[in-house]
Amino acid sequence: MDEPSAALAHDEVANLFRVIRDLTSQGVAVIYISHRLEEIREIGDRVTVLKDGRTVAVGLAAKDTPTSQIVALMTGRNVEYVFPPRPDGGAHEGRPEVLRVENLTLAGRFEQVSFSIRAGEIVGLAGLVGSGRSEIVEAIYGARRASGRVVLDGRVVRPGSTTRAVRMGMGLAPEERKAQALLLDHPVAQNITLASLGRYTRPRWLGWLDRRAEMAEATRLAQALDIRPPDPRRPIRTLSGGNQQKAVLGRWLAEDRKLLLLDEPTRGVDVGARAELYALVRRLADDGIGVLLVSSEVPEVLGLADRVLVVREGRIVHEAPAEDLDEHQVLDLVMVS
Repeated sequence: MDEPSAALAHDEVANLFRVIRDLTSQGVAVIYISHRLEEIREIGDRVTVLKDGRTVAVGLAAKDTPTSQIVALMTGRNVEYVFPPRPDGGAHEGRPEVLRVENLTLAGRFEQVSFSIRAGEIVGLAGLVGSGRSEIVEAIYGARRASGRVVLDGRVVRPGSTTRAVRMGMGLAPEERKAQALLLDHPVAQNITLASLGRYTRPRWLGWLDRRAEMAEATRLAQALDIRPPDPRRPIRTLSGGNQQKAVLGRWLAEDRKLLLLDEPTRGVDVGARAELYALVRRLADDGIGVLLVSSEVPEVLGLADRVLVVREGRIVHEAPAEDLDEHQVLDLVMVS
């Protein structure tokens, strides 16, 4: 089972574990692959750890091996501080708004959604699967036609036009990167340059692609993002989930961006690559890019975001600085009927 819980809610994971235990009681052997180490410890008997395509540990007792030991084996180092430090409270006050959403509504999905994001601010959307988080992000990007207003850097974004959203400075890392973001059989380079091909056409009106210029820019971005293996000609399907996600983010760095929409950016990503992605997102925010973050993992939202919007049944029901919330408070807010 390869990442079987990636898209499951908490109660659905419990049902999955019940099925697995039923299978193993009947003598069925299970190989369970997951980046969620707490699941490995709960459902596993023995743990094998891989790093860079090689086995580094075999036969560890799942319940008795500290998580820190598994992390160190996976990454080759101790990862003590996963989340980078956030700016002091109020650091974004006075900065210009990069995004304003006013009364965004899509029947049956979400309604009367209003919020803003300032330059350099990371805003998290917390909620259960099916609460409308991803649909809100897709509507802002123009992939869904909703009523209301989306204003990016002072200009209204045309509803239902992803092309205009990109041209205005918006970028999206969608929920399912393999199905929605990547050309899996194409090289890393072409996946990175996909959103900025106009930069590499000579002359622009004729549309001939300058492959040398494209490869040079892709190589620069791949090195800056520390994509491994460091070969932009390699098919992107051969990379790990973390390195694939770096390429998706790198796609939006070839040109100036005002806003990045990140929907489940660390799904299927191991703990070491997660730390690198968190540092990258914070670095982009420090450079003045606004970030809207969606994650099913509440600790991720609380650890990375500056401000949190809690979504329940298509409505924003609470807003607060991330440092003023804890996991239990957020779960109480999303679960109240």
